[in-house]
Amino acid sequence: MVIWHRKLKEYGQDIFIQAESLNRSNSSQVKRAISNLKELSRNGVEKVMREKKLDAILAPADTPVYTILAIGGYPGITVPAGYDEEGVPFGICFGGLRGSEPKLIGIAYSFEQATHIRRPPTFKS
Repeated sequence: MVIWHRKLKEYGQDIFIQAESLNRSNSSQVKRAISNLKELSRNGVEKVMREKKLDAILAPADTPVYTILAIGGYPGITVPAGYDEEGVPFGICFGGLRGSEPKLIGIAYSFEQATHIRRPPTFKS
């Protein structure tokens, strides 16, 4: 239990703790928030992807793209995209609309095959 509390402080879990504290007394607030997120998803990611006829959206993996995908219930896949000056890998995330998982896997696979960026990890002794 002590380790769990230390990790909460280390990684800043304020939003998680607030979400855990929600109860039935504010369920109307939760329902409004969910409804608002669904509306933002329909008028955001879905609208842009459909209007522009996009197969996927992409973003660096260390951006809030996961939050956007998760809120809308959209799939995403991350693959290696390169290495920084110290050799630390970073990724690229491909996201799509619901049901687009096969297409996203194909896009991610094609990216990996075209770039050959991934390399086996090495460990310093």
